[in-house]
Amino acid sequence: MTTFNLPDLGEGLPDAEIVSWHVAVGDAVKTDDLLVSVETAKAVVEVPSPHTGVITKLYAKDGDIVATGAPLVDFDEDSSAQVAPPAAEEPAENAATVVGNMPTSSEVLHETAIAGGSRRRKKGRIKATPSVRTQAKRLGIDLVDVTPTGKNGQITAKDLESFSARDESPARPAASRTAMTPGQAIPLRGSRRAMAQSMSMTRDQVAMCTIFDDADIHEWQNKRDFTARIMRALVAGCAAEPGLNGFFDPESMIHQTEARVDMAMAVDTEDGLLVPVIRNVEGKSLDEIRAAVAKVKQATISRSVAPQDMVNYTITLSNFGMLAGRYATPLMVPPTVAILGSGKLQHDVVAVMGGIEVHRRIPLSLSFDHRCVTGGEACRFLAAVIQDLEKPQ
Repeated sequence: MTTFNLPDLGEGLPDAEIVSWHVAVGDAVKTDDLLVSVETAKAVVEVPSPHTGVITKLYAKDGDIVATGAPLVDFDEDSSAQVAPPAAEEPAENAATVVGNMPTSSEVLHETAIAGGSRRRKKGRIKATPSVRTQAKRLGIDLVDVTPTGKNGQITAKDLESFSARDESPARPAASRTAMTPGQAIPLRGSRRAMAQSMSMTRDQVAMCTIFDDADIHEWQNKRDFTARIMRALVAGCAAEPGLNGFFDPESMIHQTEARVDMAMAVDTEDGLLVPVIRNVEGKSLDEIRAAVAKVKQATISRSVAPQDMVNYTITLSNFGMLAGRYATPLMVPPTVAILGSGKLQHDVVAVMGGIEVHRRIPLSLSFDHRCVTGGEACRFLAAVIQDLEKPQ
């Protein structure tokens, strides 16, 4: 008997939620066959079997939270002779891998973010990406009932839309933001659970300080170019004070700055706050930044963003003003040392030579780790951000 424990998914999280099992007790599986889909803060990840044998025990059910390293499945490898070879019609592309590295019989499986999946059901083998499975779960759709039109019989997001639009389809709840009612208790799952963990880590580890100011954008020629302009201004801040773009290790007391500006961008979704990363912003034009922002927002909302695109960032932007709020105390996640929050655009009365005028201004809130960043460095950083934002274009 062999026990397979939930592997480290390479994201520094202590647990994951079981989305759906693709095997049952008594099933015969081969190495690399799909075992289970699990959800972390980053994405739905499909976990393959590291062994060939017969499933004798599942340690959790759908919806359970399983700790990293905890037992997941028991195999009877002595029954491996009973395992039939895979059918010829099953394409190799259905093999899935986990985030990070996990040894199998003869190779190391490397991360693939949007892995193709399979699921054995009475009505046949189902193929859909993790994002499609998650979307189906939100819509209350059983994938068995959906007619696939994708390559090699894969169910696509358009297939779900077509199924939902059918007159004969049963009524089902639409995807919507979780709304709590008085007296209701909801366990934290997925990204909300990860947020609780990372915010607790910030509270316990970081000596946080926040400074506030406003950027006057009265002279802007493009009146609605907010996100791209703020990201470009953050790059200017990093050039002026590189110490805010990087990491701090309290154990070694090493403050590491980075030349690359890999910017995490907080995106509000119905499942909570997700933080995809736009890489190498320092080398992008405004047009390229706009395109990158549009692409990453869409991928995040559809939950098809790759897990590797939500890690290893050097600084964070929180554009909370798109919803409400002028100033805030945004929290960075260690080991990063700075986060800039942009508040709701305001029309303010400002003093000018000979009188007053009404100008549009962007409220800014810069939080930084005061263990390694001085107040002077933070102020110079914010001043450079403001100077760039106040340029006409």
